[in-house]
Amino acid sequence: MYELSANVEWLFTEAGPECADRVRLAADGGFHAVEIWTWRDKKLPAIRSALRETGTQLQTICVDPMGELTDSRSHGVFLAGLRDSILVAEDLGSPFLVITAEGQPTDVAPEDQRAAIVDALRRAADLLAGRDVVLLLENLNSRVDHLGTFLDTSRATIQVLREVGSPAVRMLYDAYHSLVMDEDPSNELADSIDLVSHVQIADVPGRGEPGSGQIDWLGQLTALRQIGYDSMIGLEYQPTGETAQSVRTIVEIAARA
Repeated sequence: MYELSANVEWLFTEAGPECADRVRLAADGGFHAVEIWTWRDKKLPAIRSALRETGTQLQTICVDPMGELTDSRSHGVFLAGLRDSILVAEDLGSPFLVITAEGQPTDVAPEDQRAAIVDALRRAADLLAGRDVVLLLENLNSRVDHLGTFLDTSRATIQVLREVGSPAVRMLYDAYHSLVMDEDPSNELADSIDLVSHVQIADVPGRGEPGSGQIDWLGQLTALRQIGYDSMIGLEYQPTGETAQSVRTIVEIAARA
């Protein structure tokens, strides 16, 4: 079965505002892995203690701050944030750092924005050399949640990663964003699954829990398995009710896929 990772920015908020308490509640709910976004606004020693006490894996955190990959003028911000985030990821035992390519500076031509993304990721790969942390570039949708984002399709994200050409920089495939863009995940990834190190899901429409929308998640996860993805599935959705109830459907599907 697929192992599931709970994003505790949105899930297990019943535990209160502290991330460490959400980690513990997720562990009590049967999860062995969790995910977070930014880290500078969190109590890292408390999170570290909660992870170690419960034996929980921190699957992903975001580079903080990200800067804008599309604008070479902000690459200093990105690289400084990456250096700091690598240390945090190593300290908390997270194998993955996440980055996105949002923003389109109006004074930079599209081809120069793409070149800036590739350059930033190549420089990131140099910083990651010899470390136990991989940088994941995430696809986002430009229709609902991230209007105007530059890399808004899986194919464009994959092409950038092929050009970067480093095992230190891989893809976080977010099926929610892909489906919002009317993509067929199995078609988009059939010849590129080697680039995918992590997958996240939420239902469409609404970005709620799997089962709240229109997606056949048994079919989607089975298709991912058939093209070669057998790693963790991250749950990054906004529950329509209590978290423990919202995960039941996807836990059953993951066991069957």
